[in-house]
Amino acid sequence: MKKIVLTTLCAMSVFFSNAQTNPAGLEVHTKAPGFSAKDQNGKVISLQEELKKGKVVLIFYRGQWCPYCNKELKSIEDSLSLITSKGATVLAVTPELPGNILKTIDKTKASYSILFDDGLQIMKAYDVAFTMDSSTVKKYKDYGLDFAQANGSNGANLPVPAVYIIDTKGNIIYRYFDSDYRYRDTVKEIADHL
Repeated sequence: MKKIVLTTLCAMSVFFSNAQTNPAGLEVHTKAPGFSAKDQNGKVISLQEELKKGKVVLIFYRGQWCPYCNKELKSIEDSLSLITSKGATVLAVTPELPGNILKTIDKTKASYSILFDDGLQIMKAYDVAFTMDSSTVKKYKDYGLDFAQANGSNGANLPVPAVYIIDTKGNIIYRYFDSDYRYRDTVKEIADHL
């Protein structure tokens, strides 16, 4: 029952998120902002260092509580060889606290780096961050999802789910960006653009 309610609340958040200042996401053929952040193992991951190894697939997701995010991240893990065989690295970015990232890994079995975006610096740089309105935040809290506990000081800020492929020169060569969080890119589509 709790899962159904959270799914319903997720659906409602599409309407409310569109009422907020809509992020537009970065466009193809623009320079990808550099960043560094800690992954689930406490290792500092730098975009610049990862690009020395090959292209980077950068995925923004909302949190371990989102069934659509979990499905997407599990799909990436299940077909990871389609991406890595082309010499690319996958990095996922989330506003959720490291303890909740571990819950994401438990649910998805993700073996790639998942980065805690402390202070929303990466989300803001890629123009995917938005703030949920207070009435939606209250509804989530009534059903057991407290963004202060899930995201710490990042609060009720979430990313529009997005995927960027960044080439070794630091340019965005592909993007998937849809403010309706229910729709996600496929691994095949990502692999076809590597």
